[in-house]
Amino acid sequence: MAWLKKRLQYLFGSTKGLILFASALIALETAFMGMLSGPMAEWGIRDFWIRLWGMKLEPAHREARIIFLYHTFAIGVIALETYMITGLVRMKEIHKVGINAVMTVGYLFVLIFGLGFAYWGENWAFHGLFLTGLALVFFAGMWLAYALWPWASEYRLPEGSPYWRLPGGVDGERLAFFVMAVATLISAIYGAVPGSYFGNGFEVFLSEDMIRIPRRPPLELAIVGHLHIMLVDIAVAAMLIVFRWVDFKGRLHSWATFMTVIGTIIISVGAWMVVPFRGIAHRVINVGAGFLMLASLVLTIYTWRKQIEIGLRKMGVTGRATLGQRLKALFSDPLPVGATWQMMYMNVVVTAPGVFMAIKLDMLRDWLLREERAGLVGHWHVLAAIIATILLLYYGHVVGLKGRVRRWYGWVIVVASDIAFAAATLFYTKRLYVSVSQQQPLVNIVMYILDASLFLVLLVVAALFVWRLVDLFKPQGKWTEEWNDPHFKPVFVEEESR
Repeated sequence: MAWLKKRLQYLFGSTKGLILFASALIALETAFMGMLSGPMAEWGIRDFWIRLWGMKLEPAHREARIIFLYHTFAIGVIALETYMITGLVRMKEIHKVGINAVMTVGYLFVLIFGLGFAYWGENWAFHGLFLTGLALVFFAGMWLAYALWPWASEYRLPEGSPYWRLPGGVDGERLAFFVMAVATLISAIYGAVPGSYFGNGFEVFLSEDMIRIPRRPPLELAIVGHLHIMLVDIAVAAMLIVFRWVDFKGRLHSWATFMTVIGTIIISVGAWMVVPFRGIAHRVINVGAGFLMLASLVLTIYTWRKQIEIGLRKMGVTGRATLGQRLKALFSDPLPVGATWQMMYMNVVVTAPGVFMAIKLDMLRDWLLREERAGLVGHWHVLAAIIATILLLYYGHVVGLKGRVRRWYGWVIVVASDIAFAAATLFYTKRLYVSVSQQQPLVNIVMYILDASLFLVLLVVAALFVWRLVDLFKPQGKWTEEWNDPHFKPVFVEEESR
């Protein structure tokens, strides 16, 4: 069984193998649990799927199941981002191997035993192993923060470095990674503390079901703050990964990295203030979000400018290029351009509706509770899905997609997902422009568009992983190249700059 041993060594002994395995598991879980969705229930597939797999879905425990499901997805994405960070940021080999190993065991425990407990009978041994997995993931996060310590002498930048350099040669971008890691750990504790009170006067709930309760207990407010800031921390990690992917440098890099550090600190403090200072917490959060939005804008400007420059050079254009040539150069590689576009598009389908709904809370009280609840749920899910598309686009670069395949993969994900996000936004804001009695035609149209667009995205992702699965059985497949070449090369340079 030497062939199996080699492939297991690749999957669990290399960073790119771990990324492949984690990505495939998240995609498989998405497809599997998607069979329990509303459309599947309407077509009769949901009941068949439950019987086929012997699931035990007690209606009274629905909220708890959803919370377990959210955690399995979130921890899987955190593991995926951790692997990317250990592959992109310089650190000692013992730290890289140790962090990846502990994170892998932890997120597998969370995934396997969390779903097992929630969907296949409440075996409390599984619940204990689920908590063990969360503890291991937290320990891996602490180890990652230690490995990212930006003041270590071996990671200092030399004079004249094109990257943001703080006094003493401290790498500003490494500081941003460190701040993000520490903020994530504190935010995890923010959710773990109220979680430890389950069964002691604290019952499970979904935050969207509590939106019209004027006074909430502190532990419930902590849960609301926890789920918001953890999603933000995951988004910040994705943005920093794109920093490394495009080899962000120069004056724009200094501005964007500074705003990322400041924004992460402010928005985290704002989320933690939800319990003691609920009245002003959202104002603080908005200030932090403003810094992060500006950082993503600067990153997008740099990436698009660089893509146009590289594209024109490949096209052989010299001198002043026409608008058509510049657009052709810009759109020649959808992966980095698409990833940064998604950050801008996020403001259209997430930030703007979210700010509007926060300002118009009195107006929302005139809506049905179901409509207001749909707005909140849609807001969070679109943000999470946009982060997923950014990571998928980066993974397309990691596996070395080229030519027509690269363009089809990138543009289908970007265009189809953006259409789906627009349809979702139209759905959860529909009460602004259509009455209850006239809404059904609009609902039908946007749901058809949403389902068809997401199907295209899932189809492209499925094709990618089927290709990787087939490749894994080849003696000299792509997996051998990744095993022998562990480096993560930026998109705009031939060799690594750091």
